[in-house]
Amino acid sequence: MSKAYNVMAQTCPSRVVLHRIGARWTVFVVTALASGPMRFSALRTHIEGITPKVLTETLRALEYDGLVDRVDHGGQPPHVEYSLSVLGQSLLGPLAAVREWAETHVPDVEAAHRRFDDH
Repeated sequence: MSKAYNVMAQTCPSRVVLHRIGARWTVFVVTALASGPMRFSALRTHIEGITPKVLTETLRALEYDGLVDRVDHGGQPPHVEYSLSVLGQSLLGPLAAVREWAETHVPDVEAAHRRFDDH
């Protein structure tokens, strides 16, 4: 039986999880890794607009939370690959639903922006 959490409570540990999932670049990194392991440079190329510093911070945070696995194959130059852990893979369904919602409702959100700006 799983423990019941109340995300509205300030001390609820699930807030930390939601904060990570809602972080600016998490969705993009998890989505990029959905197709399989990638090296840092490939991730940087695949995710337009992310800086190396932010990508490093995001990968470390996701690794810390158990969502991403990091494998160092050694050698020179270094050969490190990142992949989704089993826990990270469990996020793909929910993130796909959010992404689909966002893509479906872009026109509605843009219309709301115009209405707001007209006031």
